[in-house]
Amino acid sequence: MCDVLVALAPATPNGTTLFAKNSDRPPHEVQLLEWSPARTDSGSLRATHIEVAAHGVPTLSCVLSRPAWGWGAEHGVNEAGVAVGNTTVYTTLDPRSAPVGLTGMDLVRLALERATTASTAVDVIVQLIQRYGQGGSGHDPALVPNGRPYWNAFLVADPQSAFVLDTSGTEYATEVVLDVRAISNRTTIPAFDAAHRHPRQPVDRLVDPRWQASQRALAQRPVTPASLQTHLRSHDSCGDPGWSVCMHADDVEATTASMIAELRPDGASTLWAVQASPCEHEYLEFAFADAASALAHSAD
Repeated sequence: MCDVLVALAPATPNGTTLFAKNSDRPPHEVQLLEWSPARTDSGSLRATHIEVAAHGVPTLSCVLSRPAWGWGAEHGVNEAGVAVGNTTVYTTLDPRSAPVGLTGMDLVRLALERATTASTAVDVIVQLIQRYGQGGSGHDPALVPNGRPYWNAFLVADPQSAFVLDTSGTEYATEVVLDVRAISNRTTIPAFDAAHRHPRQPVDRLVDPRWQASQRALAQRPVTPASLQTHLRSHDSCGDPGWSVCMHADDVEATTASMIAELRPDGASTLWAVQASPCEHEYLEFAFADAASALAHSAD
């Protein structure tokens, strides 16, 4: 479970893009906030479950929030000011029948490493899905021995633009964000949702209260890093007990990482991140330019 939000100028006070995500995962899973330096891949690259072709060109440096057991990232920001986050979605196509492929988290990381704009990041994700497919469990095999594969929705942003990408297997739809937008654990592009959402998915109880709360938060202008922190810490969006934006569904799901990013046209992104429940811990604030040293110090 996850909630992702974006606000473009002029919804923000400084003409910047604000991106935010709460990552909801198994409560005892460790999620790392780490610096991934630029590198040059050759041959093939090992993602969580499969190998993918490498391009032989330098990747971009990134700040990644990554479950410790896997290769992919829940969310992150790269040196070009591109931010990407994913959410679990279920459709009429059963993901348990899909061959092992890329996880949604793999796709987040690969897009961050390879894309200098939000539009390019969408293209990267779509091309990878078409070539390798989505498949394989998105959960630690030590915690979920039988696996739990799922499809993904993505929110992708840069300092000037943002896009929603809904998927079901290799099928997809995209939507250009014009002002503000939120996604949660359901397909949200109307035509794609009507065609693909599973009719028995309990979105009315477990998803829509959170998604609607995010939309209300984005409607309060201006959208600021402080207002997004308040929203990501909130518990007033429950359908079932514990299934709030800051999630505390006992022994099932909890918010284990949270990030807000201010993506600036001059490339000087600022990040706020916490690797735990945001209602119980303070966000670490740092400039992307200082990320390598800031994250090394925070890990000490």
